[in-house]
Amino acid sequence: MPVLTQARVPLTHPLEVVNEFGELVTMSIPSERALTVYVDKREVVTLMTLGAQPEWLVLGFLLNQRLVASASEVESITVDWEVGAAAVKTYAGISQIAEKTAKRVVTTGCGQGSMFGDLMDSVEQLELPAATITQAQLYGIVDAIRLQQSIYKAAGSVHGCALFEGQEMLLFLEDVGRHNAIDAIAGWMALQPDMRSDNKFFYTTGRMTSEMVIKAAQMGIPVLVSRSGITQMGHMVAHRLGLCTIGRATHRRFLCFSAPHRLQLQPELAGSRLRAA
Repeated sequence: MPVLTQARVPLTHPLEVVNEFGELVTMSIPSERALTVYVDKREVVTLMTLGAQPEWLVLGFLLNQRLVASASEVESITVDWEVGAAAVKTYAGISQIAEKTAKRVVTTGCGQGSMFGDLMDSVEQLELPAATITQAQLYGIVDAIRLQQSIYKAAGSVHGCALFEGQEMLLFLEDVGRHNAIDAIAGWMALQPDMRSDNKFFYTTGRMTSEMVIKAAQMGIPVLVSRSGITQMGHMVAHRLGLCTIGRATHRRFLCFSAPHRLQLQPELAGSRLRAA
C-alpha cells in the first residue's frame, strides 16, 4: 500500500454577512482550495476541493481515470497545502501518460469535473456483480443520510457521497464537487484489504451524470442512489451496464431509472398514496 501523508486543513470558514433585517451575523461557508496533482513530477490536473481527505481523493482520481490499475502501483502520495500540491510517486511510472491525459471531456460535475476521453470508450468492458437492494434497505440508506451530521447542514454549498454495506454506512465524505467525493471514497476502498463491492451501495446528494455512473461502475458498485435525478447520458450508460440508479429518494419516495431487476420492491413499506403526497 502507498505511503500517504495526512494533510489536514479547516473545512469551513467563518464569514460575517448581512441578513434580511440588516443585521450583521456570523455564519460558516465551505472552504475551497486548489490542489495541483503531480505524478512522477509531471503536472496532471488541478482539483478544486474542500481538502477533507486529499490523499484518498488523489488516489481515487488516478484509479477512476485509469491512470493506475491499483493502489499497489503507487509508492507514495504527499500533500502540501502550503504550496497547494500533491506529489504522487509511482513504482514504475505511468506508460504513455502524455497520451492518456491529453484527451479530456469537461463533464457536468460541479467544480469542473473532468474525465479523460478514453473512459467513454471502455464502458462496455465493465461488468458489475450480481446484487440487489431491497426497498427496506433503500429506506434505511435515506434515513441514515437524513440523520448524518454534515458540512452541508452547517454551511451548505457542498455535495456528499456515502458508501453503504446494506444499511450500514461505512464512509461519508463531502467536497465542493460530488466527483471529488466519489474519487476520495474510491481511494479509501483501494486501501482496504479484501474490500468487496458486490454487497455495496453508493449514495450521492447530486444528480447522476454519466461521470458518476461510470465511476460507480469502475468501483464495482451495482446500485447508485441519489436524492436528485439523472441525466440522459447517465441513464444511457447505466442501462448499458445494468447498473441500478434510484433517484428522487427522499422520505418514502423514489424513482428507479434503470435496472429495476436489482430492486426488490416492498410497496407496503411506502405507506398510503395520501400520506406520500
